Amino acid sequence: MLSQKTRYTIRALQHLADHFGQGPVRLDAIAEAQNIPRKFLTVILSEMAREGIVISMRGRDGGYELGLPPVDVRYGDIIRLSRGSLALVPCASRNAYETCANCLPEQECRLRGLMLKLRDETAAMLDRITLADAISVEAPFDALDPHAHA
Repeated sequence: MLSQKTRYTIRALQHLADHFGQGPVRLDAIAEAQNIPRKFLTVILSEMAREGIVISMRGRDGGYELGLPPVDVRYGDIIRLSRGSLALVPCASRNAYETCANCLPEQECRLRGLMLKLRDETAAMLDRITLADAISVEAPFDALDPHAHA
């Protein structure tokens, strides 16, 4: 499950993508439009600025804008930067690997095998989708799959 921080990060970056090329967007405008607490949004955008995803501009006409074109910002990267892992269990994580407490030895655990496959499929899908892709409010599953047939 995505953390609240990750969901806020995605919504903030989607908002900036919607305004890409229009100049900086004020923090208050993002916070209000996306229903994100202002203090939390400041932390999120500062983290994304350190990663080069967002540019911060000070001053009266300042604000935030994407540091990269929306087509270059992949959802998989956003989640990894804000959450650390795409895996649902720690033993299937590439970036935050830990053995699972109260589990079978990994070489015997079929759940781990399933979670590794799920992590790889999820990563492949999220790494194909960028902030430039149109995603409707109620996107059908096949709308995000370039291999789906009409």
